[in-house]
Order: sequence, then C-alpha cells, then structure tokens
Amino acid sequence: MSKKKQIKDLWGWLNEITLYKTPIEEISEESWEKWNSYMIHRYVSMDIRYIELVNYIQTIPYDNKQQLYNIYREMIPKAKTFFKYLKTNRKKKNTEVIDYIAEYFQCSLGEAEEYLDILREHGARRVLYDMGVDDKEADKLLK
Repeated sequence: MSKKKQIKDLWGWLNEITLYKTPIEEISEESWEKWNSYMIHRYVSMDIRYIELVNYIQTIPYDNKQQLYNIYREMIPKAKTFFKYLKTNRKKKNTEVIDYIAEYFQCSLGEAEEYLDILREHGARRVLYDMGVDDKEADKLLK
C-alpha cells in the first residue's frame, strides 16, 4: 500500500486543484479535515476566469468535500495559478461616531451610517459638539 499525500493548509489545496491534481484516493483522511469549502470558493472566485464555475459549484453542499475537489480538479486547467485576494478599498467608519449620530437622530445604526455619508466630516463634527463631545475627542473620533 502506497503512502497517501498529506495536504497541510488552504494553499496546499489550491495547488492540488490547479497544479498537482492528485486523485482523491491518494489523499489522506487527515488532509480532508483541513479542506475548507468556503475559503476554496472564495479564493478561486478571485480569478475572473473561474467566477461562473465557482458560482455553479457553490450550489453543491459544503460537506461534499471530495465531490467539490474533483469538480475543481477537472474543470480548472493544470497550471501554477496565483489567486490574488482582493480586499475592499472602502474605509471603515468609526462605530462610536455612528452611535452618536444614531442617538442624535434617534435612528438605527444603518441609517446613522448613511447620515454620516451625507453629513461628511463637518456635519458629523457638529453633531458630536451638540452631543457634548469636546474638540480633542471629536478630532480623535473623526480621524
């Protein structure tokens, strides 16, 4: 009996899907515990060539690991592939400022976030002053 292949992490699985294409029978049981369907879908979908494939494969239940692996292995061409993870370029808003705006306007946090977009820094600063926040603290919150 031959030794089964050990795959240690997400990057190993991505290499298996795209480059090595090891048959299911040759992969160890411990390796399947490291398989994360969600993260595999997420990284493969970062390549525009495979978005439709991932969209289709996501309809298969996540616990069918071998089936998901086999489909990816068969459908993605054999080549060293780099899946660039795309991060958002949106700046995260300060939740304290949103809390102050929600309290000031007596609205939900979602609405307060929209108000913050409308008010911009000058309007938000005015709300903070009206709520009793001093200049130094307002500067820190709006940074």
